Amino acid sequence: MKLRRLLAAAVAGSFVVAAPANAESVLRIAMTASDIPTATGMPNNGFEGMRFLGYPIFEGLVQWDLKSTAKLAGIIPALAERWEQDQTDKTIWTFHLRRGVSFHDGTPFNADAVIWNLDRYFKNDSPQFEPQGAGISRARAPLVGSYKKIDDATVQITTTQVASYFPDMVVYLLFTSPQSFEKAGRDWAKVAALPAAGTGPFKITRVAPRESVDLAKFDGYWDPNRMAKVDKVRLMPIPEANARVAALRSGQVDWIEVPAPDAIPSLKQAGFAITTGSYPHVWPYIFNIGAKDSPLKDVRVRQALNYCVDRAGIVELLNGTAEPASGWLNDKDPNFGSPKNRYGFDAAKGKALLAEAGYSEKKPLSLKVMISSSGSGQMLPMPMNEYLQENLKQACNVELSFNVVEWQVLLNSSRALPDAQSLQGSMALNVSSPSSDPSVMARYFAGDRFPPGGFNFPNWKDDAFDAALKALAETDDTKVIDAQTALAHERLVDNPPWLFIVHDLNPRGMSKKIHGFVSPQSWFVDLTLVSVQ
Repeated sequence: MKLRRLLAAAVAGSFVVAAPANAESVLRIAMTASDIPTATGMPNNGFEGMRFLGYPIFEGLVQWDLKSTAKLAGIIPALAERWEQDQTDKTIWTFHLRRGVSFHDGTPFNADAVIWNLDRYFKNDSPQFEPQGAGISRARAPLVGSYKKIDDATVQITTTQVASYFPDMVVYLLFTSPQSFEKAGRDWAKVAALPAAGTGPFKITRVAPRESVDLAKFDGYWDPNRMAKVDKVRLMPIPEANARVAALRSGQVDWIEVPAPDAIPSLKQAGFAITTGSYPHVWPYIFNIGAKDSPLKDVRVRQALNYCVDRAGIVELLNGTAEPASGWLNDKDPNFGSPKNRYGFDAAKGKALLAEAGYSEKKPLSLKVMISSSGSGQMLPMPMNEYLQENLKQACNVELSFNVVEWQVLLNSSRALPDAQSLQGSMALNVSSPSSDPSVMARYFAGDRFPPGGFNFPNWKDDAFDAALKALAETDDTKVIDAQTALAHERLVDNPPWLFIVHDLNPRGMSKKIHGFVSPQSWFVDLTLVSVQ
């Protein structure tokens, strides 16, 4: 399979992106999204939306520590200075808010603003209820049960079950100024174009759908040690990889997400920086086990597919910007465990398992997979899926067909019921996933997180997995948490709900003008560290 054929030029012609004509420093970034993420304070477009239209502008009670490349990004205080779990009733969490913080519009951040935003996400009959933001927030923080204001600087959240990892869910709940909603006539569609006000180190100054979003340094930011070093940021959706490369080469942007792999050597030769690094990511096929007559109900079929994939070939296709995935976690992760199955390319074993399950040359396994042409964490989905289509056919006589949809449609499908008409018969979804912590593991795999309320799209339930998840949720002993995480992960590998394919190495292309960038072990980045000279 020819790399150039798979990575054919995505666009013809050219485009021009004009930088603001002044002496201020401007950082111009090309995203993989096909449109700008929603700018209400709870962006769509997956974690790329959170990376660029979430955390830089809108903040939560806690935030990611994104200053280090040496370890997985952890949770640190943000709009809450500190928090504690009640030792008598461990479903109760108390958050002590940072005083003296203001939104970009000058209104105060306080307990009332926290409760207003939680009602926006979790109270269907509240005037400020935002259906899209609620869907995203409830899926990422499904354990929020009730909440109340204790005083102006203290809020209490009660979870639906004990979960030591609850702060890892709270990090995804971002806060927008209530005044933004009022100013827009209580219409969330209009809030996005105001623009909306957060408390972050950048504020939105201009929103042009499908064109760009402009951010500006917020001089009133509450943390003097984290002031932005650039004056402005322009974010542009450029979904085609080769178009992003062309924009970088021509000087129309300074930074591109996911350069085309075959362009990386020449970009390096031309003096552009290519950054890579491991982070908690997996690029899978998420099996539809729950559909009526799904062939994936048979664990032998799911294991077989994991043995039939030539992961090394995909890594080569991507010019070394990925690592083979033999589980949800990277096999270098100390919590990977010791599963019985260690998936590598073993076509003979894959075919034997398929034969045991009743498949043969005369009766091949056929699967339709819903995929996107671009998107957050999706890497280069079209050439990668084409490679898999040929690989699985040649190695194990598995016939793949594709249903290509927009990224947001694919994300929405991950909360569809197994036989939903919107899936059009798809037996798997190609949706990239974070693998950062037990809260995310619970989100995707817990036996009580089936759609539409949760992200367990496969409708997969494993009693041993659920027992390990419960044990780690009920303790704050890190050794117990690590041991139970390893046991849970062993079940994910041996009774796989997904086809584990590769882990992304997060490639970005940058001009020589960019300084201070840190590539953390995270899906997110800290734009305040970056300068343009």
